[in-house]
Amino acid sequence: MNACESILGLSPYQGGKPIEELARELGLTKISKLASNENPLGISKSVKKAINDSLVNINRYPDGNCFELKKAISEKHNVSSGMISLGNGSNELLELIARVFVSKKTDEVIFSQYAFVVYPLVTQALGATAVVSPANNFEHDLGSMQSLISKQTKLIYIANPNNPTGTLLSDDEVYSFLKQTPTNIPVVLDQAYFEYLKIDDSAIKWLNEFENLIITRTFSKAYGLAGLRVGYSISSPLIVDYINRVREPFNVNHTAQVAAIAALKDDKYLSDSVTMNSNGYNQLIKGFKDLNLKFIPSYANFIAVEFKDAMKIYNDLLKEGVIVRPVEMNGYLRISIGTSSENEHLLEALKTLL
Repeated sequence: MNACESILGLSPYQGGKPIEELARELGLTKISKLASNENPLGISKSVKKAINDSLVNINRYPDGNCFELKKAISEKHNVSSGMISLGNGSNELLELIARVFVSKKTDEVIFSQYAFVVYPLVTQALGATAVVSPANNFEHDLGSMQSLISKQTKLIYIANPNNPTGTLLSDDEVYSFLKQTPTNIPVVLDQAYFEYLKIDDSAIKWLNEFENLIITRTFSKAYGLAGLRVGYSISSPLIVDYINRVREPFNVNHTAQVAAIAALKDDKYLSDSVTMNSNGYNQLIKGFKDLNLKFIPSYANFIAVEFKDAMKIYNDLLKEGVIVRPVEMNGYLRISIGTSSENEHLLEALKTLL
């Protein structure tokens, strides 16, 4: 039995090590998971109530068109419901978009070095050609990416803020890139961490000007719904139609839809999440500086930190009950921002190990 040639060289996506797995392996009771960029605040009371209330209808299939959730998102961003696609996390949408526009080996997909690991995975799984733009001091080099556009370019991914580096492109830089990109090439602006930025939502307005722009966002980060897997994209109705042709029916479950609607309405929870993240960031960078550790300034809810032997530190931290994340950057670990006590657990462990 032979699998498709394009997937033979793939390694399965590895998420952050689960707390339960580390507890089983080492018998630890105090564990801080700072590996998966999750919201450490938990869920709000209103979201918890919405989830509990939704359970009475679990025996029914969910609304396959996500009418109410699309309505809530459209009101939040002042866009038409016909511009919204829903996914089992924004991760699914990143894959669906690729399936819409990429179909053969000669098709090229452009993304940056040190960008989200799903971009190369999706490209390789489809048997297409990855065109990787060298990073500039760990940041997207949009000039380089522009120079790589060819007749074979079918899709471009830009993560902003970027994962795993936490770097941020300015609105002017992204807008200029869009202005210079041929309109027949779709550009995905992956904004999974947008809510942490505290800036104007300029990208949504660009949709009126650029029919090739696709914005993806998620409820997994600042909204605290990582376990329910719900994300969305905003694009032209034509692209929405294309995505609907390849997505699975009922790809967003009923409870996820209900929880996401409640989360969108809870402005205080979102504000508290952003504040906790900001405070945690300041706590961690002070600790890293005290330990003489170099790190990449971040605009998201994680920080990439440099170590002489990153994998040794990763494994040693596990023994201390702290889970962080190895990444595709030699000598770096990505550390999610947790609660004050989780951050302190990490810093105390590093003091012991360094």
